[in-house]
Amino acid sequence: MELIIHPKNEELTGEKLREYLNIYYTRLPRYIKLMNMYRGEHEILIQDSKPNNKPDNRLVVNFAKYIVDTLNGYFIGNPIKTAHEDASISDKMKEIAKRNNQNDNNAELSKLCSIYGHAYEYLYQDEDANTRVTYLSPEEAFVIYDDTIQQDVLFGIYPMTDEDKKEHGYIYTDYGRHYYYSDSKGQLYIEDEFEEHYFGDVPIIEYIENAERQATFENVETLINAYDKAISEKANDVDYFADAYLAVLGVELDDETLENIRNNRIINLKSYDPGGQNVHFLDKPNADTTQENLIERLEKLIFQISMVSNINDESFGASSGIALQYKLQSMENLSLMKERKFQAGMMKRFKMIFNIPTNFPQSNKDDYINIDFSFTRNIPANVLEEAQTAQMLSGIVSDYTKLNTLSIVDNVQDELERIENQEADSAFNIFAELNKPLVQDDEQLLE
Repeated sequence: MELIIHPKNEELTGEKLREYLNIYYTRLPRYIKLMNMYRGEHEILIQDSKPNNKPDNRLVVNFAKYIVDTLNGYFIGNPIKTAHEDASISDKMKEIAKRNNQNDNNAELSKLCSIYGHAYEYLYQDEDANTRVTYLSPEEAFVIYDDTIQQDVLFGIYPMTDEDKKEHGYIYTDYGRHYYYSDSKGQLYIEDEFEEHYFGDVPIIEYIENAERQATFENVETLINAYDKAISEKANDVDYFADAYLAVLGVELDDETLENIRNNRIINLKSYDPGGQNVHFLDKPNADTTQENLIERLEKLIFQISMVSNINDESFGASSGIALQYKLQSMENLSLMKERKFQAGMMKRFKMIFNIPTNFPQSNKDDYINIDFSFTRNIPANVLEEAQTAQMLSGIVSDYTKLNTLSIVDNVQDELERIENQEADSAFNIFAELNKPLVQDDEQLLE
């Protein structure tokens, strides 16, 4: 998907905005189709009905949802850890994250990226001057980049439509928010007045799944549709054989005989010419083996091409150690790429949060660069093995790095503070014990 580009030093006019909005509108059908795939509203459900009352099953096997949820459960099922070397900054970051329920926001943002190929995050100040963060789907907003080599975001567009289907919305820049609207002829107008913000950048951040902005299941969409069709035809064949016609040749049956056959399920025909009578069910050629081979092949290809592991496979649960890592390798490669893209978006988020004076002093506004992000894959953890590894790292790496290898430690900075307090309490208790006054009674003195 190509970026929407606007010359950096050129004013955004109503005519140009119309051009960019038209590009956005042409993308909406793709977004709707991708979300429908995730929700289970697949192509087979809207196909033409089969003629002559033939069996017409419409089965949906929602691989799209499985792929998205499995990848994101693996990637961000464990919340992202953020830490800063300055304890006061780390505490403030934690406060902002709690206020915004950021772990849930990150998970939803990651899921939207996998469904659409990209998604957006929106920052704003609430009525109490608190910085708030939420997520937006590509159906709700889009961004416009400049024409420089850095391709920085110039504008964030939040389009809306009123009851009369007139277009209006907001244009976000690095200094404020403009309102735009349309007249009865569809001509767009941008107001000169704006509502100022203090983020220092466009407060709509684009997060991408990959450089192509391709959905996680988009390259296997045709395979998923083929699987739905194959398994639906399999069900049609089952219905066909259940409703197969009985052919009785060489003799004419009256209504009473037909009723007797239906009730007793016995056919007993008399004839002086036995060779002229034939009773059998009409059936079409059986393609069961071919269908099963196709279904099995499609399932393997879906997981292979999407690079997401089939964790429900019987052999998967029996794997451990290095064998499990090999089975997860392709999904790990996807997650590593997703992690780099996600971290880039988070850096923009914190850059703007640090630029708000009510969050951090202006002397610390560049300290967002020193934030450490830790992504922990959501796999069964061998805590004993992790503890042994951390123990072997003693004297080789810092305590911070050592604790960061432990999945049971949610926040490394908090854990370091707990250790420090524990050591201080222990030292105090030892000192108090050593300096306890020696009390001797009279009997001890006499001895």
